[in-house]
Amino acid sequence: MPPKPKEKSKLAAAAAPAPAVAIEDLFTSLNRHIQRSEFDLAVKVSDQVLAIAPGDEDAIGCKIVALIKNDNIEEALSAIQDFSKKSSVDFSFFSAYCFYRQNRLDEALETLKGQEGNFANMLLQSQILFRLGKMDACVDIYQKLQKSKIDSLEINLVAGLVSAGRASEVQGTLDSLRVKPTSSFELAYNVACSLIERNLYKDAEQLLLSSRRIGQETLVEENLADDDIELELAPIAVQLAYVQQIIGRTQEAFESYSGIIKKNLADESSLAVSISNLIALKGPKDVSDGLRKLDKLIEKGEAPLTFQLARGLDLKLSLKQREAIYVNRLLLLVHSNKLDQARELASALPGMFPNSVMPVLLQAAVHVRENKANKAEELLWQFANKYPDKSKVILLARAQVAAAAGHSQIAAESLLKIPDIQHKPATVATLVSLKERAGDIDGADAVLESAIRWWSNAMTEDNKLDVIMQEAASFKLRHGKKDEAARLYEELVKNHGSIEALVGLIQTAAHTDIEKAESYEKQLKPISGLKGIDVESLEKTSGAKHTEKGPLRALLKHTNRRTRRKQRRKERESQSTQKALTLQIQVLLQIQKGGCQRGRDLVIDRRERIREQLKSGALRVQLLKRLIAMSTQSRPKQLALKETLRILARCTPSLHQNPGRNPGINFRGTSYFALTF
Repeated sequence: MPPKPKEKSKLAAAAAPAPAVAIEDLFTSLNRHIQRSEFDLAVKVSDQVLAIAPGDEDAIGCKIVALIKNDNIEEALSAIQDFSKKSSVDFSFFSAYCFYRQNRLDEALETLKGQEGNFANMLLQSQILFRLGKMDACVDIYQKLQKSKIDSLEINLVAGLVSAGRASEVQGTLDSLRVKPTSSFELAYNVACSLIERNLYKDAEQLLLSSRRIGQETLVEENLADDDIELELAPIAVQLAYVQQIIGRTQEAFESYSGIIKKNLADESSLAVSISNLIALKGPKDVSDGLRKLDKLIEKGEAPLTFQLARGLDLKLSLKQREAIYVNRLLLLVHSNKLDQARELASALPGMFPNSVMPVLLQAAVHVRENKANKAEELLWQFANKYPDKSKVILLARAQVAAAAGHSQIAAESLLKIPDIQHKPATVATLVSLKERAGDIDGADAVLESAIRWWSNAMTEDNKLDVIMQEAASFKLRHGKKDEAARLYEELVKNHGSIEALVGLIQTAAHTDIEKAESYEKQLKPISGLKGIDVESLEKTSGAKHTEKGPLRALLKHTNRRTRRKQRRKERESQSTQKALTLQIQVLLQIQKGGCQRGRDLVIDRRERIREQLKSGALRVQLLKRLIAMSTQSRPKQLALKETLRILARCTPSLHQNPGRNPGINFRGTSYFALTF
């Protein structure tokens, strides 16, 4: 009897190696299928291995990866769940990646919590943060990984910096890593994106061209087909078109975008950005065609008031790019008067982009288009109060809407809520104009006084105190506060030597103290060749063109000769304008002294007519240009600011030219965001 068990033992020993051989063959087959990207077959072979060796970790990993590679994400998650019950292997990385692929980003991040020590986990976490728009946290992880020897880490690091709004740090980062921007076409592309963010468009264009050349050479060496190369380099083509669009080469940009769209590349994200940017380039032209193109990119969700991008674009485009597509579609709907659809989309956008101010601006734009300015103002006001940190652009928009609707006090109230621009000349001028229109003269005066105090204490090289004081003096004189105006003009003449201020001082003093006005008048340069003043002839004149007889014709006629050289014309116009102003001051003084009653009456009437013309703005701009020509050579920058200030003071603040037709928000072109690999 004993020999029988021995015989069985020999048979068992002989049979034992058979499964091992079979598994080796299966793994050889599995490797071949993976190399050929035959993922369906790889899954089947993995199952065969697991039938023989149920706990084989390599077979489990191969099956999960093959399912993911074959886009069977849900099946991969089910497999992970099953294997987790039978094995002690940690599948958190695979689970997180599946959640990432399904855009379940918060679940993906939660799955990786506490596993930051693993490089693979850290890289995946950085990608999840990138997609969530948490760019600073994403960059922090890449910076922690710098010391690790991970291939092409700098590509993703630069992409993260650009997306985090830290483009200025890119060059320093590359220097610390000792990496050149042209070390790879992907890195060159991402560095070009950083240059675009810094408005260095010419440099960006040159680097994009280098990126395209390097990419072409690299991919040819890798034996890729021409179509595949074109597909790989599509983002560079789109970004080049964007740069052309930004720097004003619109025809080139138009042709580039159109060419990309006609090729109908398999790169859905490049195609979507090209369509959106082409619509931005065309603006409100050909609205129907633009809507047709965007309707192919946007589709309604299953729930009410929900939208999503078609063809998986929500996973392929950045948050900024997705928002631009929705914004452009809404603007097209507004321009085509499809207000019901525009209202529906505008209501959905706050939930889709909760951290952006654009949705509320679009909602306000729809209200304005519906002639409901009050609702737009209220909506913007509520948002500004709820989110003070985002209120600046909202308050500016509210000011524009209110000013366009004739609600001057509301517009001024909005601007006064933005502290960091209160002292700026353009803001001061606009506030004064709005307060004047609302009949709040004391309020306008208070704005000017506040600005004077701010600039008096400001320790800046580019101080605007003289600009503000000049405008304040003019305002006070205009509203009968002659003593205060004279005080400001005296200070301007004393501290800044302003010719405009001297003219204002003489005009102000002439109303109350003729002798003082005459003493100031002597500071004006005399007019050569002028022996007397023909008041009756002067009464017939119009500003600086003056009488047809008398010496001024000889002094001024050369300013209208267009054949003169530009510089000489400016010099003569400057001299002529100063002489004309001097003459006008002398006439005013004679009139105030009572020496010419008839002339006084006529000139006062003329002053009233000029005042009315000044309200229309045209004559004011003309006089401004002549005043500014007086001192262009000595203080061009300062006087240019004065002209801007004065013109702004007579204009309604506006974000667009045609508030009746345009909702006030421009079509949005989108930079093709930095790539991550």
